[in-house]
Amino acid sequence: MKVYESGKIRNVALLGHSGSGKTTLAETMIFESGTSHKRGSVEAKNTFSDHWEIEKEKQKSIFGALLHLDWRGTKINLLDNPGSSDFWGQVSESFYVADTAMFVLNSEAGVEVGTEAFWKAAEREGIPSMLVVNKLDSDKSNFQNTVDMAKERFGRGVVVVQYPYSEGEDFHAIIDVLKMTMYEFPEDGGRPDKLPIPESQRAQAELLHNELVETIAENDETLLDLYFENGELDEYQMIDGLQTSLLNRDIFPLFCACASKNMGTGRILGFLGNVAPSPIDRELVLKNGDPYKPSADQPPSFFVFRTSSEPHVGDLTYFKVTGGSIKPGMDLESRRTSDSLRMGSLYINQGGKRIEVPEVKTGDLAVAVKLKDMLPGDTVTEKNKNIEFSEITYPTTTMRVAVKLKKEGEEDKLGGALNQIQKEDPSARIEHSQELQQTIIHGLGEEHLGVILHLLKERFKLDVEFIKPRIPYRETITKRVDSQYKHKKQSGGAGQYAEVYISIEPWEEGMPQRDDLNVREVQEIDLEWGGKLVFQNCIVGGVIDNRFMPAILKGVMDKMANGPLSGCRARDIRVSVYDGSMHSVDSNEAAFKTAGLMAFKDGFLKASPQLMEPLYEIEVTLPSVYMGDVMSDLSSRRGQILGMDSEGSIQKIKAIVPLQELDQYTTRLKSMTQGSANYSRTFYDYGPVPHDIQKRVIEETLAAEAS
Repeated sequence: MKVYESGKIRNVALLGHSGSGKTTLAETMIFESGTSHKRGSVEAKNTFSDHWEIEKEKQKSIFGALLHLDWRGTKINLLDNPGSSDFWGQVSESFYVADTAMFVLNSEAGVEVGTEAFWKAAEREGIPSMLVVNKLDSDKSNFQNTVDMAKERFGRGVVVVQYPYSEGEDFHAIIDVLKMTMYEFPEDGGRPDKLPIPESQRAQAELLHNELVETIAENDETLLDLYFENGELDEYQMIDGLQTSLLNRDIFPLFCACASKNMGTGRILGFLGNVAPSPIDRELVLKNGDPYKPSADQPPSFFVFRTSSEPHVGDLTYFKVTGGSIKPGMDLESRRTSDSLRMGSLYINQGGKRIEVPEVKTGDLAVAVKLKDMLPGDTVTEKNKNIEFSEITYPTTTMRVAVKLKKEGEEDKLGGALNQIQKEDPSARIEHSQELQQTIIHGLGEEHLGVILHLLKERFKLDVEFIKPRIPYRETITKRVDSQYKHKKQSGGAGQYAEVYISIEPWEEGMPQRDDLNVREVQEIDLEWGGKLVFQNCIVGGVIDNRFMPAILKGVMDKMANGPLSGCRARDIRVSVYDGSMHSVDSNEAAFKTAGLMAFKDGFLKASPQLMEPLYEIEVTLPSVYMGDVMSDLSSRRGQILGMDSEGSIQKIKAIVPLQELDQYTTRLKSMTQGSANYSRTFYDYGPVPHDIQKRVIEETLAAEAS
């Protein structure tokens, strides 16, 4: 297999909303380049991208695929990404190694919610971006509407390089305003005839050509001078200007295609090979924020962007070479673990197929086998080289389930399986909650969690089910109460005696001290589960020895960790110990711990206890047509609307919603909006639950304790 120089490599992330045709476009590009002599299809279940059985079954991309092709001596690596928001963790990985982002737009729908989310991520990462309007043969195709939406959403940097001569069933030709040529395709696609632009299209083509020339010239002073001097730029000057403007994200060129009929893909490949940046044209960012210029002169290093494991093969490490070249037998070092690594065989991927290569040069993407303890985001270098790249940022999870074994005795096997899944898919989060006594899997949606369940059953052979996760409620009080408890126990030998008087009250930041207490010592304890316990020693006259105060505090803390109301953790309470008594012989730490616990428990239950629930701030992004349904649904979920924002046809709703109402929200949202909406969430605070919910939770707790 040929080894490519850095300047002859292109790393392209294919991005777009689910159903835009990314996988079909990737398949057609590989076929058009001659890298493969057979063109697969999603319907026939034989594409390079969707090679996993679950992808063939669902006929959609679930896992990101690494593909490659050769276009006239340039190697183009394609990162075909899932479009569903359930699998956007794969997209996060692609952004760290791609040098161009190609956004595939469905001409039937224009700019969809998923595409907008991907665009913002590419913008944050500073990745040069281009657009391809696909499915122009559809009877619902609307090219101009798609262009208008793209300009509205992505700015005036969107410039038309091509437009369709006609669209719908009659789509057969593309007019290129950079080369000022019409490409007319045979009925079954493939190599087009190059024809003069028809007279009927000449005015439109010249208008778009001038717009393209002016946009290019605006971003380059030298070209601007030439444009003013000559009134025109030649094709080569325009290409030079496009290269610079694309790299700086000043221009986002827009192309046409019908991937299913192989119309337009050759011109896109030519643009990638001639204009798109190579890996050495762009700077990377080190973990400390410093810029890093990849080159063959740098010490050998690579960045791990994905890991997986396959039967009969073992661990696979997907990486991008960031300096020098990587060869089998090299001794390198993991920056995260400081472990030595001996490089084994190296491969390039064509979906599920691998081809061995003798060397991988700077900028290229490849796969190594049997490297131990590799994680996405790892940097591997020569020993003692201080190079470490910034880590991958994954999207926040939006849905959770608890996993339950149907058979006892497989707990260790389940733990190992979940660890492996999280290693390969960091967008999933595994939580072993001692508080809830459940193992909880956090994912990006129902489909994401469904794939994890599939893996647990099919790959790891575990008999498991997903059940409803418990809610991490909190308990607090709403009024001040004084409480007393005397612990007295005599059983033959040494007895136990302790008496404690405490005052408990709701705590809030900045609250004043009470005038009726002589506060001698204050401990403010930040609770690991959130909130505070303020513990005050107000003892006068030595009625309780200071050495027993830690025991009283421990008793209070034990009951705070297992709240008196429902067994949930308590927070935001001030406890003042102001009186008591002790015995010269029978008083000890155990006695005062018990007295403190019982005094706190009794007082808590008299202090108008309140159950608190976790609240999340959510942001829903959706097409405007679904606003009414989504707003109504949020209200039914006890949601508090914070505000709305409009960006063209895309709407955003911000709201505060209880976690209890969000566990199945992703599924409901997709159902209401035909899969066109998504949402993100972040923890906001705890808030009081309604009386009926508090009553139900307490009843369920009592029933569980009785059983």
